[in-house]
Amino acid sequence: MTDVTENPKPETQNPKPHSVARSAGIVSIAVMGSRVLGLVRELIFAAFFGAGFATDAFIIAFRIPNLLRDLFGEGALSAAFVTTFTAKLNNEGEKSAWRLANLVNNGLFLVLSLIALLGIIFSPQIVGLLMDISPKRGTIDPVKAQLTFDLAVQMTRIMFPFLLMISLAAVAMGVLNTKGIFGIPASASTMFNVGSIFGGLLCSYFFAPDYITGIASAIIHGQQPQLSQQAAARAIIGMAIGTLIGGICQWLVQVPSLRKVGYRWQPVLSFKDEGVQQVMKLMAPAIIGAAAVQVNVLVSTNFASSLGEGPVSWLNYAFRLIQFPIGVFGVAISTATITKTAREAAQGKLDDFRKTIASSLRLTMLMTIPSTIGLVVLAKPIIGMIYERGRFTASDTNQTAEALMFYALGLSAYSAIKVLAPAFYALKDTRIPMLASVLSIITNYFVAKLSIEYFGIGHRGLALSVSAVAIINFALLFFFLRQKLNGIDGWELLLAFGKIIAAALLMGGACYFLSAQITLFLGDQALFARIMNVMISVGVGVLVFGMTAKILRVGELEQLSAALLRRLSKRKGVEPT
Repeated sequence: MTDVTENPKPETQNPKPHSVARSAGIVSIAVMGSRVLGLVRELIFAAFFGAGFATDAFIIAFRIPNLLRDLFGEGALSAAFVTTFTAKLNNEGEKSAWRLANLVNNGLFLVLSLIALLGIIFSPQIVGLLMDISPKRGTIDPVKAQLTFDLAVQMTRIMFPFLLMISLAAVAMGVLNTKGIFGIPASASTMFNVGSIFGGLLCSYFFAPDYITGIASAIIHGQQPQLSQQAAARAIIGMAIGTLIGGICQWLVQVPSLRKVGYRWQPVLSFKDEGVQQVMKLMAPAIIGAAAVQVNVLVSTNFASSLGEGPVSWLNYAFRLIQFPIGVFGVAISTATITKTAREAAQGKLDDFRKTIASSLRLTMLMTIPSTIGLVVLAKPIIGMIYERGRFTASDTNQTAEALMFYALGLSAYSAIKVLAPAFYALKDTRIPMLASVLSIITNYFVAKLSIEYFGIGHRGLALSVSAVAIINFALLFFFLRQKLNGIDGWELLLAFGKIIAAALLMGGACYFLSAQITLFLGDQALFARIMNVMISVGVGVLVFGMTAKILRVGELEQLSAALLRRLSKRKGVEPT
């Protein structure tokens, strides 16, 4: 096969540098569409399957592939590959960089195919680790618990190959981001949601047509559907197949862009290559370093499963909503930061590195602190508006809203971790993230155990423990990175934090007052009332926050606004090639 990079032009080897704010803005716009579709996917799940045993089984089955997706797609693999690929591109040119991409792709395909095969074979044992169906911490229906277990094993076997597709997509994302292309890889997850929604519903209809048509009819007529558990079990298997279809789509949509930037697949394989070993060296401890929150969610799943039918689903629906601002803001800023800090570290520009991290943290605070306040204040109308229909009841809304409020407390810390952890990897230091994560995982286990067995606060305590651990993890990473860099503009960060908190609290007060008044006049049962409640409260809240932040002269708001205006002005004219 012809290598199109045999004679690279030195002046075009590196992508044109972009500011974090501009790159994050591009990614945010692309990711926002994906997250909206992700919410549509969750809405469909809630309407068709509610918070019952079938949804519990699906969530448990998807936990391990989804954990590995988070590590590979947005964590260890992405950070390690981008750092090494950027160094290759800067120091050895495109030919060497493309060879590394092929070696990593082919090695991943081989290793992850084996992991997927083992996962399929040992699915009962894996599900057994995730589920606690003994009655020692809750009231368990043994028949329904066994049905949930069997269904989870079946769907785990279906969804395990998803890991392979999503990991190949992560490498593609890393290549494109390093070459200065952010929109396509960020919007690739949109294709995952499209594939999983339409593919899932079609497969569900194939397996259980009466169930799907019955639920749809009940939703249209505003009725509470009454359908058998066996039909629900058959239908949700179709959604598991749809998840696999979505993973394939997420990888394939990036392939044309890979070819456009010069990548050509080659049948090369070597685990002894210096670049591959560097990626593995960074990945091994980085997997532990990036795993804290997801491993803690696994622990929460195990504890939640002991509480009977419902808590696993309530926690999942709430956590999915938290993923929206994390994806739109946290992951977007992290994606833009990784490539910039990797380049600055490779070039030895530590002053620029420090400024990039500080700017990224301020942007993260600007985006996530108001989101935290808004989710706490408007948790119930938001959950009711999005989920409460079909098989998702008013009781499910109340329980999920309580989980959302406690998850929201860790939103800013969780998003900031996605900026701080890759910074250590760019500096070739994986020890600190690993140690911080091990400590946070241990802490989460004991906090969750206390919440369930001693304080008796149920699934709310599990959500709170995840948030507490995210905050501890962030504090440790920030402290040690600050020591490593001899400061991270601490005074400016503290000042920005104070201003943003003040603006967010004023926004929260306005949202609370408006929401209470709208509920008083329109009630909180009708869908129209919930939509008006959320839209008016959020709209006014955004205006209040924006005006207050402007009065307080929050610099990051002006930076982000300027980046978006530049982007819009370029779209109106002729963009440079």
